[in-house]
Amino acid sequence: MAKIRTEVPSQDKLDKLKVKDWNLWECEPSVFNWEYDCDETAYVLEGKVKVKTTQEEVEIKKGDLVHFPKGLKCTWNVIEKIRKVYTFK
Repeated sequence: MAKIRTEVPSQDKLDKLKVKDWNLWECEPSVFNWEYDCDETAYVLEGKVKVKTTQEEVEIKKGDLVHFPKGLKCTWNVIEKIRKVYTFK
């Protein structure tokens, strides 16, 4: 199964991806299960979460560019209110 990929992107990369045009999503601290029915790329504007799968636990925080693969089943633990922009592929 594909894994979550994270990176700290350059401003140039963010501009090329046009993250300013992506949809905004926010969530207060909470824990919930999620399954991705398509690939998602997200850029975290603020906050911190831990996303746990059967294979790994990944901490995601402000400044991270994250790819969630289609079919991924996970549990989100929102530690600090999260604000992210995202796009589906």
